[in-house]
Amino acid sequence: MFGFWRTAVAIVFLSASLSRPALAQTYGFATLPPGTLNHTSASAIAKVLKEKAGLNMLVQPTAGDQVIVPMVSRGEVEVGITNIFELDNYFADGKNPDLRLIGTLHPLRTAFWVRRDSAMRSVADLKGRKVPSGYSSMRTIDVISRAILAAGGLSEKDVQPVMVPNVVRGADDFAANAADMFFFAFGAPKVREIDAGVGIRVLEIPESGMEAARKVTRYGYLTDVSPGPVYVGVEKPMKVYTYDNVLITHARVPDELIYKLIETLEGNKPDLQSVQPVLREFSAAGLYRKYDVPYHPGALKYFSDNKISARALP
Repeated sequence: MFGFWRTAVAIVFLSASLSRPALAQTYGFATLPPGTLNHTSASAIAKVLKEKAGLNMLVQPTAGDQVIVPMVSRGEVEVGITNIFELDNYFADGKNPDLRLIGTLHPLRTAFWVRRDSAMRSVADLKGRKVPSGYSSMRTIDVISRAILAAGGLSEKDVQPVMVPNVVRGADDFAANAADMFFFAFGAPKVREIDAGVGIRVLEIPESGMEAARKVTRYGYLTDVSPGPVYVGVEKPMKVYTYDNVLITHARVPDELIYKLIETLEGNKPDLQSVQPVLREFSAAGLYRKYDVPYHPGALKYFSDNKISARALP
């Protein structure tokens, strides 16, 4: 009889130990450095996944997207946040075939900022000015910066390049008067920090310049913004340069994890927004867009189960 109970107890403990790892396992989540919009977004997502689904996501800051995407591709982390330009670059021509899309997290609205007391009003006014360039840790930002310059009728030959590794350094150089403008995404804490220090204003982009911008890179588009708490430096309704911020993973991540991730985020949007206001634009339906990079099967199952169809690009 004693042997029976000992066996039964052993089975109970074995069952408990087998059920525990799903909650106890820690998953890596690669993102940009603290102070960036993506770091705040990753922190918001990790918090919701932990509190609402028991999924332990360890936010891992990196130097830039050129580190994030290879980490995900090699399976060193399960999830990453990057932009569609960077993902497309790493997946093109059969490179990094294990990369998979979870989907579009939100549109990433960006701007060139100058000092509020500057005479500059449009991108064209940057001619001859000191402009952060290079972005050795964030090469895609260099491409985007050139596209925005092109929209203003300029090229890198028309400005004085200030070589920087990433957007945070570009903003710091601007604050230190080593550059006449800086590039960043709306909603990032760094933008509010710079505004509090020196006061900043967004340069306007002419819609007529987008044909030239698309010759530099194809995925950018313009969206409308108005003055508000998120849109620091926007003094009137205007259009700003926009592209998609995406969640990525790799092919070997379990379908159940990706499905649960989407399901949890969709069911807890107010909690996401309380940490990162930009995520008010997140929706499960908005995840699915017609990109050339394949989606993870777990994401596709969620879209199928919830009758979500892929949307065309803007």
